[in-house]
Amino acid sequence: MKPLSQVWPEEFAARYRARGYWRGETFSSFLRARAAELPDHVAVVGGEHRWTFSELEERAEKVARGLLALGLKPGDRVVVQLPNIPEFLSVVFGLFRARLIPVYALPAHRIVEIVHFARTAEARGYIVADRHDGFDYRGLAEEVRREVPEVEHIVVVGDGGPFIALDAFPDSAAPLPEDADPSDVAFLQISGGSTGLSKLIPRTHDDYIYSFRASAEICKLNTDSVYLAALPVAHNFPMSSPGVFGALHAGSRVVLAPSPSPEVAFPLIAREGVTITGLVPPLALLWLQAAPSTTHDLSSLQVLQVGGAKFLTESARRVKPVLGCTLQQVFGMAEGLVNYTRLDDPEEIIVSTQGRPISAADEVLILDDEGNPVPEGEAGNLLTRGPYTIRAYHNNDGANARSFTADGFYRTGDVVKRTPEGYLVVQGRATDHINRAGEKISAEEIEDHLLAHPGVFDAAVVSLPDEFLGERSCAFVIPQGEKPKAAALKAWMRTRGLADFKVPDQVVFVDAFETTAVGKVSRKELRASLRRRFLEAVEAEK
Repeated sequence: MKPLSQVWPEEFAARYRARGYWRGETFSSFLRARAAELPDHVAVVGGEHRWTFSELEERAEKVARGLLALGLKPGDRVVVQLPNIPEFLSVVFGLFRARLIPVYALPAHRIVEIVHFARTAEARGYIVADRHDGFDYRGLAEEVRREVPEVEHIVVVGDGGPFIALDAFPDSAAPLPEDADPSDVAFLQISGGSTGLSKLIPRTHDDYIYSFRASAEICKLNTDSVYLAALPVAHNFPMSSPGVFGALHAGSRVVLAPSPSPEVAFPLIAREGVTITGLVPPLALLWLQAAPSTTHDLSSLQVLQVGGAKFLTESARRVKPVLGCTLQQVFGMAEGLVNYTRLDDPEEIIVSTQGRPISAADEVLILDDEGNPVPEGEAGNLLTRGPYTIRAYHNNDGANARSFTADGFYRTGDVVKRTPEGYLVVQGRATDHINRAGEKISAEEIEDHLLAHPGVFDAAVVSLPDEFLGERSCAFVIPQGEKPKAAALKAWMRTRGLADFKVPDQVVFVDAFETTAVGKVSRKELRASLRRRFLEAVEAEK
């Protein structure tokens, strides 16, 4: 098994500790501390469950003992694919307590993604819900076990079927291991995947706890705050910005919404007195549309965070008048750097920028394509390093060479401008990367699947602007033989075991792709050309 590590040069690590960014906390130690300080304070609400901090800690310890009793050993990796249910938190804190390593997957992921995560992480366990949104994850688990026999231990929240149910773990007083070292890797997160399938991101206790502790301070969370997790909680945004972990660290209550739709979320806001939540732009627009006619009392909501993709200024201006709360723009990445507008910022900064970094120790460079600093206020490529930005992906030398400079800066792939006040304004992506409603999609990965269809000679996938999704995916396809229908091609893509959000939103058939005089064109240039010509044609038809 390849070791997990995330190492900062000692001079940086010493500086981050000396300045109090890294305080030597672990996930287990902070939950123990909250359970001791606030034993009867409600920590987690989901469905019919209301767990206090002491109950969450007790459940996590039971999960830890149960997982170790199955035969898992400290250091083993376990893929976790759970929806927004309280057991997500008891499971991941149980994994931390047993010194096992969660590998986070989204509920939308299917066999292609899960097998990739399991193989890349060398996972020995897989934890799923029995069913969610009409999909039976036990069948997926059986497929995963066939493809990756090393995944020996499968645990199901709910009806275990052929596997062990989480509720069937016996009570045990077996000793648990000592807490992890704070510099150890706590979990593996998934990247957006600018090329191919997602990369795995090792995050340490020290760096990740700092990011959500500081986020909770910026968001002014306290024991009276109520955070609604509306987005899938395995995403970095609802996990740590400040997310469920930041809320629990601050002693706040976490409310888990099974869906972010207004029909589900608005009653929860009214019932639980939700004070803060986070959405991606398309969902924020849905809420703005639904709020004027709702019968539910949304007056407790103080802060609406919007992140995952750029929120257009005119839409941002509507938040305060329609919802009566402060907008907070959030721009970040699972690899590290997170930017926030501050709650007391002038309204113009809040609606027109994507925030400034969490930390004074966040180093930000904005460079041109040759690596030179751009003049202040001009757009360039964003690079960063700091106390919670990783220095390397797990087991991926090629991606590390592309994504990190020799002196440790992470190339984010984002193009930004910086205002005189230090706020960033996102201009787009430098890579062939589609940001569909906050889900990052690799054009290359989808092209590879399309090329497997017998009726496809060649394919290029591009992003197109979309008023609702921010960006939508469009596949330009050169057919061979009998041209397939677009709907049939999309239906076939769904049989490939992909997350549904990766299926192209639009398919356009073309006779050929343009080439240079020597018959070559880079995929990046091809995608840019197809996108430009398509948009020009659409504009000409208006």
